[in-house]
Amino acid sequence: MHPTVTESADARAPLADPAVADRGRDRRLVAGIATTVGSRAVGAVVPLLLLPLTQRYLGVELFGLWQAVTALTAMAAFADLGLGNGLMTKLADAHARGDTVQARRYVSTAYLTLAGAAVAACAALWLGALAIPWAAVFNLPGAELVPTARAMTLVCLTVFILNVPMSLVVRVQYGVQQVARANSWQLAGSLLCLPLTLVAVALDAGPVPLVAAAVSGPLLGNLVNSLWLYTRRMPELAPSLRYVEASAARALLRLGGMFLLLTAVLTVATNTDPLIVAQTRGLAEVAVFAVAARLFAQLGLLMSMMTTALWPAYGEALAHGRVDWVRRLTGRMTLVAAAAVGLPTVVVALVGGEPLAALMGMAQAPDRWLLAGLGAWWMVLAVASPWFMVQNAAGVVRPQLVGWTAYLVLAVPLKAWGAGALGMAAVPWLGAGVGLVTVVPAALLGYRQVVTRARPAAHGQRVTA
Repeated sequence: MHPTVTESADARAPLADPAVADRGRDRRLVAGIATTVGSRAVGAVVPLLLLPLTQRYLGVELFGLWQAVTALTAMAAFADLGLGNGLMTKLADAHARGDTVQARRYVSTAYLTLAGAAVAACAALWLGALAIPWAAVFNLPGAELVPTARAMTLVCLTVFILNVPMSLVVRVQYGVQQVARANSWQLAGSLLCLPLTLVAVALDAGPVPLVAAAVSGPLLGNLVNSLWLYTRRMPELAPSLRYVEASAARALLRLGGMFLLLTAVLTVATNTDPLIVAQTRGLAEVAVFAVAARLFAQLGLLMSMMTTALWPAYGEALAHGRVDWVRRLTGRMTLVAAAAVGLPTVVVALVGGEPLAALMGMAQAPDRWLLAGLGAWWMVLAVASPWFMVQNAAGVVRPQLVGWTAYLVLAVPLKAWGAGALGMAAVPWLGAGVGLVTVVPAALLGYRQVVTRARPAAHGQRVTA
């Protein structure tokens, strides 16, 4: 009999009463949500603390160059080829069934695939560095900045590429219900950027070492986390070439490819509004729209923080047949997510956009209809998010892909018409309306498909994890 994947006493011990496992899962979920919010908050604050320090040290031109380079890392959503999401889904199921051998196969195969891709990408980056016209790419004012621009770009992108396979440790911890520990390590990695940058400034190390120090915290945090997890906490999951398997690679790539395609459609579907406003209303109104949209995007980030931890918890519960727990939690989290978006929306819409315009130094304030429309759009996503997490946990991606593709096809031309005929406030309202007839039904149908196929646990059934 193979050893089981471990997390805590109530996650690994056989239990006579499924309700005991449900309570343990509830505790881990609450801890996961709390630490997710904390780690994301720190991750957002640390760069803000570093901005004045790095700007003074680098100067306007080099600081602008660094920001231009870091903009390239916006491809983070696509960098792991969807394997991270696929691994988390497959691992949660294997962990819940106590199949450590299969879990290790998935982990080992995912690491080998992404490590190979990272090595190839780094090699291509460094070999092609001399051929890239850096002065033209970044519109540099003088040739003397070319060596610095090249070195800064190579350092930033190399750290980013190496962190793609290293960040799999977070997906592994999520998959085996160590969400709180994963978030704590991520928080530590974000905080590490501060002392590293301060040391670089104190030593007057130069622009390139300063940038390396400012971006290396998450990579070092994941490295130490990986060493701790695979050598001390869960050596039975340590990546090994002996456990790499072609069938595991096919399963991960197939599911990961679906997640990657879904991410691509989502990215386009949720980021076209400023372009639509620019094409139909002009750049002056884009600025007003973008500031208001950025404000409500923070509510979306909060919602995402709360629902991220649901994914592995749902996976474990579904593997154990705890369908009632899944239904109960989904109902509760739907209400919580809706309240987290709805209550601030009401307050912002009642107050109006004048305080926001004064704070940002804007000549034109966003009107209440625009603010309420943005809130309505995020309310649609808030309601659908817990239902989508159930589908993610079960590896059911097709309903989401169909729903979001339908949204993209219908919403973009309708928003373009509405923005031109009715004004930019129509854009989020039309998006919310289309979402109600495409995204929400996809969320509900996919959710029902998962819970209908899941086998409910019989009363008193012995639950193992």
